Amino acid sequence: MQNTQHILMIRPVRFISNPQTQSSNAFQRTDITFVSPEVAAMNEFDAYVAKLRAAGMDVTVIDDTPLPHTPDSIFPNNWVSFHENGTVVLYPMQAENRRQERRQDILAQIGKRFDVRQVLDLSRFELDGKYHEGTGVMVLDHVHKIAYVCRASRSHPEVMAAFSAHLGYQAFWFDAVDSTGRPIYHTNVMMGVGRTLAVVCLESIHDLAQRQQLVQKLTDSGKVILPISYTQMNAFAGNVMELQNPAGEAVLALSTQAWDALSDEQQQLVRQYTIPVTADLHTIETLGGGGARCMIAEIFLPLKTAADNDHAFSPVMATHH
Repeated sequence: MQNTQHILMIRPVRFISNPQTQSSNAFQRTDITFVSPEVAAMNEFDAYVAKLRAAGMDVTVIDDTPLPHTPDSIFPNNWVSFHENGTVVLYPMQAENRRQERRQDILAQIGKRFDVRQVLDLSRFELDGKYHEGTGVMVLDHVHKIAYVCRASRSHPEVMAAFSAHLGYQAFWFDAVDSTGRPIYHTNVMMGVGRTLAVVCLESIHDLAQRQQLVQKLTDSGKVILPISYTQMNAFAGNVMELQNPAGEAVLALSTQAWDALSDEQQQLVRQYTIPVTADLHTIETLGGGGARCMIAEIFLPLKTAADNDHAFSPVMATHH
């Protein structure tokens, strides 16, 4: 199954531009001053959740905690992923203050409604300085078991291999850079893959052979490619998340900025394959350097039945110091 209607979102409490991630995230803007960014981010978050729920999504919202201060907690897809076979995966994070986003109580709350059968804790790789930030660095084609990954300081072949060994995804590695030549920190800002539609900033892949291989891989797996430009990528048009509503229709979550950056023809193509749902995420995108897709952790876990509650699984996270 490529898309789900069940998602986890973390409501921000002390949202700011994270100083620990600025060196590798060129999408973060620190030269802009916002009045009360915490309040603005909370308002944007609540409005986005309301729009997703109105579109038929089942959104589990969990509040961030004031302490420890985790300014990027609004982007849970980097530290956790939830899979159809009942596996929860925890990931090694580059920024130290992002490691504290991994919370036992969040897993316990998810485990009340969904059937968690095992926890694959890859966070141990942090001890060796090997980072691989979840579905930020992996754009997953669940149907064909392909993980699209661009090389960066936040993705690592060894962690990818451990993920693949447990979940059976084949990694497709490539190099993507921004318009200044810096490696793109997370694959999901330059591409998004849905059931049919694949949004990709092809011009960020300077190696033409790699670019052609990526196009071929997507085409071979039945995808229709919507190429976006650097300008559109910088407006978060690649940071999109395809979900599905209760009727089984594809819904594309993206920011207003991302939608407005697309041409009429591109918007028409999006509408041909999905129902777009847009939200104003200006503060979050500008200060956080992540957008509509980063804010969503998809839940593919099976829903619990009454019988499942008789043998509840209590997920336990390892602690690393």
